[in-house]
Amino acid sequence: MSEWMQAIAGLCAAVVAMVVLWPLRSSGKRAPFVAAVIAIGVAGVALYLLVGTPKAVDVVADEGPATLQQGVRELEQALEREPQRADGWALLGRSELALGNTEKANQAFSRAVSLAPDEAPLLVEAAQARAQGDSGKQFDDTALQWLKHAQQMDPASERAGWLIGIAQRQRGQDAEAAATWEALLPRLEPAAAAALREQIAIAREKAGMPAPADAAAPSVGLDIEVTLGPTSAGKALPAGTQLFVIARVPGGPPMPVAVEKHPATAVPLKIRLDDADSPMPTAKLSSLKDVEVFARLSASGTASRQEGDVDSEAVRVTLPHKGTIRLVL
Repeated sequence: MSEWMQAIAGLCAAVVAMVVLWPLRSSGKRAPFVAAVIAIGVAGVALYLLVGTPKAVDVVADEGPATLQQGVRELEQALEREPQRADGWALLGRSELALGNTEKANQAFSRAVSLAPDEAPLLVEAAQARAQGDSGKQFDDTALQWLKHAQQMDPASERAGWLIGIAQRQRGQDAEAAATWEALLPRLEPAAAAALREQIAIAREKAGMPAPADAAAPSVGLDIEVTLGPTSAGKALPAGTQLFVIARVPGGPPMPVAVEKHPATAVPLKIRLDDADSPMPTAKLSSLKDVEVFARLSASGTASRQEGDVDSEAVRVTLPHKGTIRLVL
């Protein structure tokens, strides 16, 4: 078993144990809590040894980290030997957060971001860690920059949009926060959308804006139908494959002006793209004369194109557009 995998297996198990068993500590039973965390951490390493490597039956493994602190030290030693591991630095950041060491956590996350600057989930996690380490729980300029870049990399990231809105409100940019959150509403479950509407109403009131109308006037939109062609219909898709329906500026940047995300199992699908699907408040679908529309099956679950993704043929239309745009994957 490699030192990397030993450190990671024990460390992950210990972190999970801390979360699961925290009520035991809170009840005052500190000794059983510590013993249980250590036991689960060691068990995590043992399980990897037995299941994760074919040679487990022939090899006597080294002992795993007995405590989370020891696991962190071993991970730090591994990173000294392999400092280019962004995943290792991110794991170190999470572990330091679990220990309450926010300064060290932020140093680790910053290192991870420098190695993987376009990984949206990492950018969001690192930004949130910076806010957690601030005495006022404020998103500083670096954190906000990371969040905006995460949204550029993955326009469908609800978490990035939510946190950007919080950062904007912290800066007194209430109108901008309301617009940011309004763009999230079409992607949320009804209960989450209702809760977010309450925050939008507060932001609009702070900005001196009128309350949202109960029934918005019809906006410029595109009616789109997505189907599978013969090749895609007969192909088994990886679990978690997502469908993105994207409108963007023809010949312009890859950043969508409108996007919707759905599970691949929803195909065939009929949707309407409009301003509510615009990930950036300053770039609305209705403000454009021409757009390019296409659909993408993404095994990675992100809107940015990755190797193995399946794209439909792009269709260019002039707004306002009547009729249904048919996209075949």
